[in-house]
Amino acid sequence: MPDLLVEHHGVPVLLCAADGPPIATAQDALDHLVGAAFDRAEVVAVPAERLDDTFFDLSTGVAGEILQKLVNYRLRLVVVGDISRHLAASSSLPDLVRESNRGRQVWFVPDLAALADRFKRPE
Repeated sequence: MPDLLVEHHGVPVLLCAADGPPIATAQDALDHLVGAAFDRAEVVAVPAERLDDTFFDLSTGVAGEILQKLVNYRLRLVVVGDISRHLAASSSLPDLVRESNRGRQVWFVPDLAALADRFKRPE
């Protein structure tokens, strides 16, 4: 399935394909996700399996670099999928997920239905 631009309650969301290029560095994010900003997307929904394990190991700094790049381009990130093994392996990732899900810039959701539900809620 190719990437798909959809709207949720008036917000353009790029749903990235699960079989797309892996995202392991900030440059990968620029190469494969930031183009969405130029295609009208405000939110980029990336399947968790496309993100390299280093993204979920916060000590590497990869997540911070990628998130900063997306913020610079005014794109919001949604990580879609099961990240339970990463949560179990980290003492700090659960805090990031909890705090991110309280905000507007980065969300972690289990599936696309949960993503759609997030847009129904008042922000």
